[in-house]
Amino acid sequence: MMTVAAKQELLNYIGGTWARSKASDSLDVYNPATAEVIATAPQSTRDEVDSAVKASLEAFGSWRMTPVTERVQPLFKLKALLEANLPELARTITEECGKTYKESYAEMQRGIENIEVACGMPSMIQGYNNEDIARGIDEHMFRQPLGVVAAITPFNFPGMIPLWFLPYAVAAGNCFLLKPSEKVPMTTQHMFRLAEQAGFPKGVLGLVNGGKETVDAILDHPDVRAVSFVGSTPVAKYIYSRATANGKRAQCQGGAKNPAVILPDADMEMTTRILADSAFGCAGQRCLATSVAITVGDAREEFTERITADAQSRRVGYGLDDGVAMGPVISAESKARIEGLVDVGVQQGAEVLVDGRGKEVDGFKDGYFLHPTVMGNVAPGSEFAHTEIFGPVLSMMHANTVEKAIEIVNARKFGNQACLFTSSGSAARQFRYTVRAGNVGINLGVAAPMAFFPFSGWGESFFGDLHAQGRHGVEFYTETKVVVERWPKEWSRTF
Repeated sequence: MMTVAAKQELLNYIGGTWARSKASDSLDVYNPATAEVIATAPQSTRDEVDSAVKASLEAFGSWRMTPVTERVQPLFKLKALLEANLPELARTITEECGKTYKESYAEMQRGIENIEVACGMPSMIQGYNNEDIARGIDEHMFRQPLGVVAAITPFNFPGMIPLWFLPYAVAAGNCFLLKPSEKVPMTTQHMFRLAEQAGFPKGVLGLVNGGKETVDAILDHPDVRAVSFVGSTPVAKYIYSRATANGKRAQCQGGAKNPAVILPDADMEMTTRILADSAFGCAGQRCLATSVAITVGDAREEFTERITADAQSRRVGYGLDDGVAMGPVISAESKARIEGLVDVGVQQGAEVLVDGRGKEVDGFKDGYFLHPTVMGNVAPGSEFAHTEIFGPVLSMMHANTVEKAIEIVNARKFGNQACLFTSSGSAARQFRYTVRAGNVGINLGVAAPMAFFPFSGWGESFFGDLHAQGRHGVEFYTETKVVVERWPKEWSRTF
């Protein structure tokens, strides 16, 4: 077992300089497997946010005039540095977030893929033009950077989610300010030290730790042009409304209640393995986790038997220990909330098929551990069926037809992801054509788009117009300028 050697005091990174916050308040950062304090995160003030924005604004003039082919060079270096430090970064994620080392390592790999895509910015940022849109008149469309942009990121993917935003923002010519989750600020501290080595000019990148006051300072600052966010739906609504009221662009990823529909012709062994990993991987704390399984027809008995067996046998423990398949949830408060929601489900008629509450992990009695939980006979119309649990809890529902299953899927307020397991191409087409979700998986438990596709989301899972990643990222971090020009012949000169 490996642990962080000493409690860290986390710093802000402003104008190319690491500095202690002047804030009087700070929050402890816990290892969720041990409940030990491993760092302290300052609650940075409005003045510190203002200093960070001013430093970025000062750097913006020169950075936006830097040729795009040069702007991507530090990203190439950052990619190499992150890859060289992957083991240490993965360990840090496991220490502060709780997921297994394998999950943490894979998280960083997916984040690095966004750097690879953003390095193609010389092609992606291109505009277009037409000659002679009228006689002797040409028209051009250019993409130009916004200025200073910011991201507010969550606890569940401290390495990957900042990289949904940072590479596209800076490659497009913006200066970027990050406010990481106060629950998991150590990973980004390490990443920004690597970014410093990569050679970004001072002020192009900024890091400010903090909580709600820090967030509000970002949302209210007149020189922050755009805000990106990932988190719960109530907070996403708050950030979207406050940011847009202040005239900013905003892309806010909210919560989810992701369903998977299992047809009788599905490969049950594969389906069970994939959905168990989806529901219980990362302790269910991901916005693309499967949280509802809807069996259709004869699929009910076999899938229920298989998924409960997997849930009962899955090894829960400290994420750095060999053979562990699931780590703890993020905090004692989160554990209590999830356990309370299971009670609510029972009160509303659900049956606990596998109960993950009240179980300790040997050697980690103080950790925030829940074991996989499976709830049967969940009524589709119940409050429990529509509440995001964000933990290792899978709700089981049943439908007699695929049409009824799709009706259940489409009745929810969220629209982040929906998946179907089948061997029928016709059923797959019907599902992807009619289901209301921004990310759709066929025989996949986590339909996570590659970095060159947008991370889509519908309904109350997303607030905004342009999503993270790929071309959406380029469009979000640039504004278009259309130039219409005429050069009459009599103005021409002979040289």
